[in-house]
Amino acid sequence: MIRETGPAIMRDDASVVTTGTFDGVHLGHQAILRYLVDRARAIGGVPTVVTFSPHPREVVTGEPVPLLTTLDERADLLEALGVERFVVLPFSRDLSLLEPEAYVEDVLRGTVGLREIVIGYDHRFGRGRAGDRATLERLGARDGFSVDVIPEQVERGITVSSTQIRRLLEAGDAAGAAALLGRPYRLTGTVVHGDARGRLLGVPTANVEPTHRRKVVPKIGVYAVRVTLRDGATYGGMMNVGRRPTFEADGAVRAEVHLFDFAGDLYGRTVCVDVVARLRDEMRFESVDALVARLGEDRAEALAALAA
Repeated sequence: MIRETGPAIMRDDASVVTTGTFDGVHLGHQAILRYLVDRARAIGGVPTVVTFSPHPREVVTGEPVPLLTTLDERADLLEALGVERFVVLPFSRDLSLLEPEAYVEDVLRGTVGLREIVIGYDHRFGRGRAGDRATLERLGARDGFSVDVIPEQVERGITVSSTQIRRLLEAGDAAGAAALLGRPYRLTGTVVHGDARGRLLGVPTANVEPTHRRKVVPKIGVYAVRVTLRDGATYGGMMNVGRRPTFEADGAVRAEVHLFDFAGDLYGRTVCVDVVARLRDEMRFESVDALVARLGEDRAEALAALAA
């Protein structure tokens, strides 16, 4: 897949385009992307995703936006779905102030190239989100490009959206988030040095620091996880997201992962943690022995969840 940004963007008038943040690349996004790829192949076009960095809402509101996927994670997911061209527009205040017509003319047609556009049912764009399906259809009739609209995607009676998935993760509902994503939620990070307390307890843990400061970390608690290393090796495991109240009165929130049947040094390595199921709340134990006993129970429950 070709990735273009800034001055490297090369106009290609064969582009079949969809545009948006696509944070999460969830089932709703996947419906758009699969149609995009199929349609582009049918007409000899180039399936193209136009996205933004940083998140537009962060620029417009000045407030940080939690991310389900980093830009690199999005690129990998898009490529797996067959997208051939990934255009990343540096989002700025000036870009946010473009009127819808100017965005289509100057950016989509003039900079990216546009043969056809695929959008979701609720797609809005341009200054004040004033542009919509009707705007695109009017401009398409004038300028000679087609507009395809993908309907709302519903899973378990819930309209699939990035906002809904963030809420589920913040509530600790890993299974619910996975249902809307079409896969377990992934937390990618680098293993950094911690206090090595897990090793002393016989349950060595990797202290995972997310690769992006905005990355969503699930609600405090204990989870069953699958961990993939850079070499492709995958291990079952369990993750504690929390403050370690048995040992600290007010510790910082950390994500600590214990890999089953793994021996080795992970410091400095990047790991991908797929969050499969939430097992319980974080708890304070009266003794180290009580904690170790409960960790044994957690392991059994995690293995059962991973085998389900």
